[in-house]
Amino acid sequence: MGKLTATGIAKLKEPGRYWDGEGLGLIVGKGGSKSWIVRVQKDGRRRDIGLGSASKVPLKLARERAAEVRQQIEIGIDPVAERAKAAGIPTFSAAVKTVHAENAPSWKNAKHAAQWLNTLETYAVPAFGNRSVADVDAAAVRDCLAAIWLEKPETARRLRQRINAVIDWAVAKGYRTSGLALPVIDKALPRQRAKPKHHAALPYAELPVFTRKLRESESMGRLALEAVILTAARSGEVRMMTWGELDLDAATWTVPAERMKAGREHVVPLSPQAVALFERMKAHRREYTDLVFPGQKRGKPLSDMTLTKALRDMGLNVTAHGFRSTFRDWVAEQTNWPSDLAEAALAHVVSDKTVAAYQRGTMLEKRRELMAAWANYCEGARCGNVAQ
Repeated sequence: MGKLTATGIAKLKEPGRYWDGEGLGLIVGKGGSKSWIVRVQKDGRRRDIGLGSASKVPLKLARERAAEVRQQIEIGIDPVAERAKAAGIPTFSAAVKTVHAENAPSWKNAKHAAQWLNTLETYAVPAFGNRSVADVDAAAVRDCLAAIWLEKPETARRLRQRINAVIDWAVAKGYRTSGLALPVIDKALPRQRAKPKHHAALPYAELPVFTRKLRESESMGRLALEAVILTAARSGEVRMMTWGELDLDAATWTVPAERMKAGREHVVPLSPQAVALFERMKAHRREYTDLVFPGQKRGKPLSDMTLTKALRDMGLNVTAHGFRSTFRDWVAEQTNWPSDLAEAALAHVVSDKTVAAYQRGTMLEKRRELMAAWANYCEGARCGNVAQ
């Protein structure tokens, strides 16, 4: 026998939750509204599932619906997901696939698109993928994030953003009335300790000796590594370089926007040493690909591990990407070139609006002088403070 009665329910005015028994509860809102919920627990997880308004669902029917929900939960059926299917509302898992498909054309590369989907399918879908996208609440998202919040902080932050993107899509589609309460979720998660990871870099003072050693023998990995150093570019940009992007007469390399981290086209002025390197690369050109640095597999670019192996074979525990830091440190400590010029050479996005406005031009000729001085330094020239 339940604790609530039809007469007693009609008299309830005080906001709160009133329990009938076996998980069935009545919620009285501040404005006097009344609605039914049933509290269920399975595999250590507790959920409150709505059963409708008390003005439309009488006590007897609420008890019947509560019993039906408990039975479904017990045999492994998610009643909310079943209800959502009937109403045409997708599950979170289905919503993830739809959002991914809609946004994939706007992402700059297939790798990012795959990572976006993989993050959600690895962590969020197992946690609440079978729930209606309308039923995913702050508690479910918080518990999902908490599982990796401290162990994998960067992955957790990306997961948070991607879950929220799916929920925002659901709001825009009319599948739910509001988004996630992110401030509430954030406050309920433990504080992450920032652990910045820097790419291991070669000190610039050791670079001239390293350059001579690098040129002692010639391989595709060593040639690509030299190109990374002379252009101060990211290794991925160099490995994916095509002959069509190079203009050796004008001594420029134009990297298309879709291959740049900032999503903007970047023109790299080439030093005489860089031009000479690419002239040497013509001997390695292959008929079946336009890639400057082709890999061992037909039509595929050189792998990043090939550059890493070249460094390890030379007895160095640094990364190809770290040479960008080497370049940046050299500019800051050994020259009087302005820092914004170095940032432009590295294709970094500048947040300060004033500096960003100054950088709207490519500063190509100034950067050409800087890259020539850098190439000379790599070969052992005593530059001292380079004049602007």
